[in-house]
Amino acid sequence: MAGLATKETERSVQDYIASLENNSKQADSQEILKLMKEVTGYEPKVWGNDKVPNFLIGFGKYKYHRKGSKEEFEWFNVGFAPRKSKLTVYLTFDINEEKKLLDKLGKCKWGKGCLYINKLSDINLPVLKQLVVKSKNAKWH
Repeated sequence: MAGLATKETERSVQDYIASLENNSKQADSQEILKLMKEVTGYEPKVWGNDKVPNFLIGFGKYKYHRKGSKEEFEWFNVGFAPRKSKLTVYLTFDINEEKKLLDKLGKCKWGKGCLYINKLSDINLPVLKQLVVKSKNAKWH
C-alpha cells in the first residue's frame, strides 16, 4: 500500500489538479473531488512524499497497524489519484465483495481496494457514489 511512505501534505489540492497536463483528467478530478467532498464531509488533502512525484488526494484520516507490524500508519478513508492513463480510486474495503455494485459500475478494472478508471464517462457515477459512501466509515483491519 502506498501509505507506508505517504503522508498528508500542505500542498494545494486545486494547484495539484491544475498542474495535470491532461484537461480531461483535470475535469474528471474536479468531478471526483466534488463527489467525495459531498459524501465524506471532509476537506481534501494532498498525500505524498518528496521521493515520489505522484500524489494522491485523500478525504478523512485514520490510524492502523499492518499485520505483523507494531508501527502505526495513517491513511485516508477514501481518495483518488489522477494518473496519466487512469484515475485510481482508493477505497478502504475489499471491493471484490461488492459484486452487485461492480456489475453496475461500468467499464473499469479493480483490485482489492482500488478502482482503475480510464475516464468518468465510462462509469455510472451514482454507483461510484455508493462505493464512496461505503468506504467513508470502513477501515482495513
